Amino acid sequence: MTLDRRQFVQLAAALGASFAWSGGARASSLRWRERRDLYPEGVASGDPAYDSVILWTRRPFPSGDSATLQVEVAEDEGFRRVVATAPALVSAASDWTCRVLVAGLRPARVYWYRFTDSGGNGSRIGRTITAPADRDPRPVKFAFVSCQNINEGFQHAYRRMIFEDERAPRAEQLGFVLHLGDFIYEVVQYPEEIATRYDRTIVEIVRLAESIKVGNFHLPVTLEGYRSIYRAYLRDPDIQDARARWPFVAIWDNHEFSWQGWQSMLKGGSAERPAQSLKVASNQAWFEYQPARISKPSGPGLDRFDPPAVTDAPLTDLDENGLSHEPNNLAAINSLTVYRALRYGAHLDLMITDQYSYKMLHPFNLPEAEGLGSPPRPLASFYPEEVGQILDAGRTYDGGNPPDTITVGETVTPNYRKDKAPYTILGARQKSWFLDQLRQSRATWKVWGNSLGVLENRADPQNLPDGLTERWPGAGYSNAAVDYSGAYTERGEIYDLVRDAGITGFAIVSGDRHSFWAGYAAKSLPPKAFEPVGVTFITGSISSPGQVEALENTLARDHVLRPLFMADRPGAERPQAAVNMLMRHGVRSCLEYARSGDLEAARALSNPALAPHLEFVDMGGHGYSTVRLSSGEIATEFVCIPRPAAREPRHDGGPLRYRVVHSAPLWRAGERPRLERRVIEGDPGLSI
Repeated sequence: MTLDRRQFVQLAAALGASFAWSGGARASSLRWRERRDLYPEGVASGDPAYDSVILWTRRPFPSGDSATLQVEVAEDEGFRRVVATAPALVSAASDWTCRVLVAGLRPARVYWYRFTDSGGNGSRIGRTITAPADRDPRPVKFAFVSCQNINEGFQHAYRRMIFEDERAPRAEQLGFVLHLGDFIYEVVQYPEEIATRYDRTIVEIVRLAESIKVGNFHLPVTLEGYRSIYRAYLRDPDIQDARARWPFVAIWDNHEFSWQGWQSMLKGGSAERPAQSLKVASNQAWFEYQPARISKPSGPGLDRFDPPAVTDAPLTDLDENGLSHEPNNLAAINSLTVYRALRYGAHLDLMITDQYSYKMLHPFNLPEAEGLGSPPRPLASFYPEEVGQILDAGRTYDGGNPPDTITVGETVTPNYRKDKAPYTILGARQKSWFLDQLRQSRATWKVWGNSLGVLENRADPQNLPDGLTERWPGAGYSNAAVDYSGAYTERGEIYDLVRDAGITGFAIVSGDRHSFWAGYAAKSLPPKAFEPVGVTFITGSISSPGQVEALENTLARDHVLRPLFMADRPGAERPQAAVNMLMRHGVRSCLEYARSGDLEAARALSNPALAPHLEFVDMGGHGYSTVRLSSGEIATEFVCIPRPAAREPRHDGGPLRYRVVHSAPLWRAGERPRLERRVIEGDPGLSI
């Protein structure tokens, strides 16, 4: 659909953006001199369409309540062909940020933009790209990233991404970066309180004027607290350079609001309380710092969030999907709606969902779960698969015949979920929207962008030798029961729709796990039927520590189960990540590898029923991923860097650990997708 100027003005108002309409090209008439110090968080663009994009900057002023900037958009970096100019209001009410929706642009074009104040002081120059037209048959390429923590890591994965993109042919350059959350970490550490975490040095980033302290973490309790964290992150040069080069498409994960929170409940370690006011504050800060085509019920204000007035109150009146209808909770979670869809040429419909605003409290987090007991460490993060399935499905388990009790080893517990609706992450309204988007999509590839991984995080501790440790308390396999790995029913509902509607080209890209995964979207695993309906990928973190790092630093070398997680090789600087082999091949392979060091012999003992859904897993991977989509193929590349515990001085972002591509030809309805793996460079170790 092509918008006329009147429709465009209405759209800009609905998005809370100032607006600019492209016209004929002409040379810039502004006095502009670059003053990056006055625009300390740089510039950014977001949510590109084929004819428009949102531009962003922050220009703080020492006095007054507001000021007006000018934004220019040009077809060249020298601004000799300026196609749009517009005023852009910055105000103290929006922390001196602004959003400008520029339309009337040409599809699949690179544009350059900059902001200038009344004194001629200019921002750095940004580069952005519009989406291809809806029927454009050319291949498209984008990156997806997640989990960047400047408090305990460095962000030079972005520098590698820029280095490679600048040297790629135009047709192979990235069109946008999909950021799948944990853009910030609201848990802030101070170096004098904790000098190191694992093998990383804690870096000073910000001091919160007001906070809750949980262990060594300081959690913000005000709007200014969240804003100050965003400002700290955007002063990182690698993050800032990436936002200046590409449009970002962003969704939040947990840390943009609360570490272990859900809906408007704050939870972080021992801190837990209703926090409607903080949910609104975190939404406002996200709105102010992430240029995105979101909606807000506060009205069509061009420049401000206008937060609803809420009171912190217990989350009562839960419906069967676990959504609290307490009025302040509804006002808080609905103060910003970020789930949305973007069309990008003929080959991509990108559907982005929100995993935290509408989710049900997880069954394992209910007080009744304490009676279930816990497996022995380090298997304590795993639960018997059948227990997770019973609790997830509630009254729908086994065709509507849930058991009255749940058995874990010798412990028998009442099934406290037997009369409840299945667990949901998406919530009823968002899930209905998402399923409708899938049904209606006519793009070659239907890509679900969500912050949480969907590949089952499964192991086979039932195959541990007798006498090695405590007996595994489950009937068979284990599952970590986190994210969509444990949302069996909701995943199954989505995958059933894909199968029954004959949808092809279904793919999922995710983050959050701080690890690289590639595999298949399947409703169930053996001994049940394994019938994949799509392909799915999880990207490693930009910088946040992962499970391998935690195991290296916390799991005792003499622990009897260490071979399942760490493989100690003579003369090696670090142990190998045997946990990758555990997920992919099982305990027998891990124990054989620990005994003999013979990789071929270890893989010969692989459990074929454990993980037919997995082609690759690296629980210690950092870096980024790219996706290339054409009329006949999806190709996802994992670009893995060494652990980013120190700043990398090289202009190319430093060396790589490995580069691995997983590709699949487009399959027909009823066919199974087939992934092919190619190791382009480096050594992925035990990930295969």
